[in-house]
Order: sequence, then C-alpha cells, then structure tokens
Amino acid sequence: MPIYKYVGRSKKGSVKRGTIQSDNRNQAIKQLKAKGILPRELTETKETIFNKNISIGGPKVKQRHFVVYCRQFATLIRAGISIVQSTHILGAQTESKTLAKTLKEVESEIRSGVAFSAAIQKHPKVFPDIFVNMVRAGEMTGNLDDTLDRLAAYFEKQYNLRKKIQSTMAYPIVLIVLITAVVIFLMLSIVPNFVSMFEQFGGELPSITVFVVTLSEWTRKLWWLGLLLVLAAAAFFLFFYRTNQLFHYLVHIALLKMPVFGRLLQKAAIARMMRTLSSLFASSVPILQALEIVEKVAGNPVIGQVIRESRNNLEKGSPLSDPLEKSWVFPPLVSQMTAIGEQTGSLDYMLAKVADFYEEEVERSVDTLKSLIEPVMIVLLAVVIGFIVLAILIPMFTIFTEVQ
Repeated sequence: MPIYKYVGRSKKGSVKRGTIQSDNRNQAIKQLKAKGILPRELTETKETIFNKNISIGGPKVKQRHFVVYCRQFATLIRAGISIVQSTHILGAQTESKTLAKTLKEVESEIRSGVAFSAAIQKHPKVFPDIFVNMVRAGEMTGNLDDTLDRLAAYFEKQYNLRKKIQSTMAYPIVLIVLITAVVIFLMLSIVPNFVSMFEQFGGELPSITVFVVTLSEWTRKLWWLGLLLVLAAAAFFLFFYRTNQLFHYLVHIALLKMPVFGRLLQKAAIARMMRTLSSLFASSVPILQALEIVEKVAGNPVIGQVIRESRNNLEKGSPLSDPLEKSWVFPPLVSQMTAIGEQTGSLDYMLAKVADFYEEEVERSVDTLKSLIEPVMIVLLAVVIGFIVLAILIPMFTIFTEVQ
C-alpha cells in the first residue's frame, strides 16, 4: 500500500507533518481531512526506518475497558437514553482516564451538532475502524441500537477469545522461564559445591557428571556473555520485526506452522476474520470497505494478504471465495461456506456460522491444551532437574562405597 508524506494545517492553524498509508492520493486526502488536517503538500514516498511513524504518545484504552463501554453504551441506547446523555454517563463512570477524556470531547462535538460517527472518527486510537464504520452504517439505516448490540457482542467475543489464548500460551512460557531459572541456580550455587568434593576424592567421574560440571563452569565464567547474546538477539528480532515487512511476514508464517500452537493461532485468526466480516456485512457496510477494515484488524499479515487479494478479486468481478480456496491458511470449509453464501445471497449468515464453528474449535483446543500442557511441563521439569541431580548422586554413591 502506498505511503504519502504530507504537510498541512490543523483546524487550530498549527502545521502538521508526517506520513500516511492509503490506497491512493484521493483516499489519503480524505483520511487526513477526517483527522482534522488540511493537506497543502502530499507526495508519495517509500517507507523506510526514517519516515516510519513511531507512536510514543499517551496511554491507550485497555481492551477490557472498551468492551465494558460497548456493552453499557448498547444497553443505554436500547433503554431509550439519548446518545449525548449516554456518552456523558459513561464518560463519568469509566475507569479509564483516556476513555473518559475522549468521551468528554465526543460529547462536546455531539452537542455542537456533529454526528456521533464523525465525532468518534477523530479519535482512531480509542475507537477502531470497525466501530466507526458500523456506527455510521447504523446511523444511516436507523438501526443504531441493533448495531451497538452487535458491536458489544463482537468485542466481548474477541476479548474472551484473546484472553483464553493468552492464558494458554502464557502457561508454558512461565514454566520454561522457571525451569531455566532453576537450572541456572543449580549451576551457579549447588553444582560448584560438589565439584570441590569430587576433586578432593579424585577418581574418574562419569560422563554425565563431567558434562554437568563443564556446563556449570561455563555458566559461572560466561553468564554475562549468554545474557548479552539473549538481549542482542531479542533487540535484533524486535527491530527487524517492526521495520522489515518480509521478516514480519515470515515470522507469522512460522507461527502459523508451529506444532500444536500453530493450529490454535490459525483457528483464532480465521474466527476473528469471519466474525468481523459477518458483523460488518450485517450492518450494511459496503463489502469493499468491509474487506479493507478486516485487513487492518486481522492482526496477521498472511491472512491480511489473502483478504487484499479477495478485495482485488471483487473489484475485477470475481468471487470472494477464490483467493480463500487457493490459500493454505484457510481450510476448505471456509472457502466452501463463503462460496455458498455468495451464491445464495446470505454471506453474512454463512460467515457468522463459520465464525461460530472456529470460535468453538478454539475453545475446545484451549481446554485440551491446558489439560495436556501441565503434565508435559511437569515431566519436563522433572527430567531436567533429575538429570542434574543424577549427575551429582552417581559419583557420590561411588565415593561412599569407597569410604565404607
């Protein structure tokens, strides 16, 4: 997607400079105007480390705070309370200071006669594209209460799904860190004490003991080098991951093809994509615009590329399901259900069913993994610690036998 370098002025008259990513020049101008910037200069440029936008700005709204806001807002609107009053109430009671400040500004905009969708569009860091576009469609069709209910359900599902995956992925990571810490402690504190004992009694040590003793000596002498290498590797990884699109893409391919967890991430990404598309279609958002939004919120460049190809296919008059069928990321069920939805005119319904199926699959996979990971990690911890203990005990038994 092209990147444009711009110079413009805000509504307050201050000069604004930066870059913006957009499909074309006209779309870039529209995006800038939506942000309250009137561009004077707009030139296409290539993305480099020097012109890449880096956000260091204020605190973002936590996902759980936004989920609570969506549900409460939908409930208030359904109860017949006006948008202005609902915004005022929620701004006063939310736990998030950033959200409270934003809602106060939105309330001020609405009272001045600005539409709610136009007011929230000025705060892209708080209100995601899917929220803004579905609200705009709800305002146009007169079904804002139904749209807000759908949005609340959507963000609740996404939040719960994300938390389940995070908890499943966090458990083995914590245990691996714990195992590493225990091994380092044994190598630095326990094993050296026995080494002096072995040296006093002399004799030939078993191979397993020699290996552990050598590892302990290397750990004591070169622990700083190991720490430096780990930090350097992490820094290089983060640098290339954020600045190199090819490396970023290859990392996500590796994650999706990872044993056990790759299938879980793949199902979760498909569920997220299908749920987002279904919600947008059901809210009467134009299909090309919906695909553009889904590409941004997909959270995975591999799936994002397939969505981009699907959008290009639609612009050429080809079916949406063709790129899904050709991609290795999507199982046949996804492309087949999408094709049926296109043929029968019930695409939003079919996509919702696919989303339901994969959300249930993710929940089942998470429960299964949780039940399997714990015993596996405990066995791994026992094997690692047992190996070190065994390396110490074998020569000790030999020493005690000789003493007796």
